[in-house]
Amino acid sequence: MKKAIIVGATSGIGRQLAIILAEDGYQVGITGRREELLIELKALKPESFIISAFDVTNIANVPVNLVELKEQLGGLDLLIMSSGTGKINPALDTDVERYTNEVNVAGFTAVADWGFNFFEQQASGHFAAITSIGGIRGSRQAPAYFASKAYQINYLEGLSQRAKKIKLPVYITDIRPGFVNTAMAAGENMFWMATAEKASKQIFDAIQNKKEVVYVTKRWRLVAFIFRLVPRFLYKRM
Repeated sequence: MKKAIIVGATSGIGRQLAIILAEDGYQVGITGRREELLIELKALKPESFIISAFDVTNIANVPVNLVELKEQLGGLDLLIMSSGTGKINPALDTDVERYTNEVNVAGFTAVADWGFNFFEQQASGHFAAITSIGGIRGSRQAPAYFASKAYQINYLEGLSQRAKKIKLPVYITDIRPGFVNTAMAAGENMFWMATAEKASKQIFDAIQNKKEVVYVTKRWRLVAFIFRLVPRFLYKRM
């Protein structure tokens, strides 16, 4: 039986991915801060899920918690980093920016490093992470969120280089969603809003096909292309 861990499975894309993986025959370790939501998810298919409630901002305990969960699963083939946070912050509230970086930079790095080192030692494995199309450019409305996603995108590219260098079947997938109908989506009249179910199906397919970079939904690749083409002097006025 295939083994997976999803960090951040309490809601949204992470929760839906856990359900899809379980339906595909995976034994899935599910994590998150809110244990009650993990218990609700486990109740859907008790034999498929193992719970470990922890917070990725507790950096020192991240490796310990992941090792314990991996041992409970009896191995690990796939690690998905779905935990993330971000808020519109036009007032530049320092607490908001700090917490965003604690989760999206420090927490992300702790999970990514543990996962890559484990898979390298094992000589196989797959690490996938939910980044964002927002990582392509900066944003006046949510500077830390967009910047932290740029960090993740570049970090994953670095891990992809490392995986190529070690010449082992270790795979890295950078998943860049646009607007997905989850608690993270803030604002009104958002275009091309996908359901968590649709987004997660596309993500699962990308993981199965070991894609290096995937935009969700697929049409957001066009937006990413346009973002990169907009000159800096014009982008500053947006």
